[in-house]
Amino acid sequence: MNKKTSQTTAFWIFRLLGIIVVGILCWILGFIIFNGMGVINWEFLTTAPTEGMTAGGIFPAIVGTLCLVAGSIVFAFPCGVMSAIYMNEYAGNGWIVKFIRIMTNNLSSIPSVVFGLFGMALFVNTLGFGDSILAGSLTLGLLVLPLIIRTTEEALKAIPDAYRTGSFSLGASKLQTIRRVVLPVAFPNIITGLILSIGRVSGETAPILFTVAAYFLPRLPGSIFDQVMALPYHLYVIATSGTDIEASRPIAYGTALVLIVIVLSMNILASIMRRYFGRKVKTN
Repeated sequence: MNKKTSQTTAFWIFRLLGIIVVGILCWILGFIIFNGMGVINWEFLTTAPTEGMTAGGIFPAIVGTLCLVAGSIVFAFPCGVMSAIYMNEYAGNGWIVKFIRIMTNNLSSIPSVVFGLFGMALFVNTLGFGDSILAGSLTLGLLVLPLIIRTTEEALKAIPDAYRTGSFSLGASKLQTIRRVVLPVAFPNIITGLILSIGRVSGETAPILFTVAAYFLPRLPGSIFDQVMALPYHLYVIATSGTDIEASRPIAYGTALVLIVIVLSMNILASIMRRYFGRKVKTN
């Protein structure tokens, strides 16, 4: 087999695999849309569940999910970015950085249920936050912190050293170089970590099960110390342990569809931000 034939064969194999992956994704989305679209209406999106969660809507769960996503990102994103800046711009390649990278890799491979148990022990019991939005957000923030650190670090490494050298030669300090040169150029790629984090936080069930999620709470939270319903846990409950599983199954598909739409909307918004900052960097 000559080089051209091998290249053509490899190309078609990769194309076929790509088509299979896209086909599986489309099949899953089509299945959820087909089974869940029938229950989606204004009442379903704006009212609380009733009759043992076999009727009514999912509005408290939607609000709870958005609160947890916002709270976890507010905590994890600044901490992750600043940690990556320290590792890449200040710490060099010493043993401290190597140790942090090893620990970051280990944290990213820990099952989410372990984070849930840790969050319950630290935030719920030891710090006295109780089952609350604050405890759940901090737990989810810890869950995605390694992901944000690694993606930010890779984005910073991709910046050529010529940018830093040029800034230093003009008399800028290290902090000024990072704030005005390195971060603006790297920010479009840093948002990649934000997108991945939003997607993971939105769908996690185990961490919120131990720290914040309520089985049935048909009201909106009044503070960060309140419990909330959340779409992933609500979906689990009505699909497995409801009073009438068959009657609540369409609601489960509808809840899954809403969750997918929320995650997709957040990802689209983050992608728009990434493109905006990317164009801004190019124009400057």
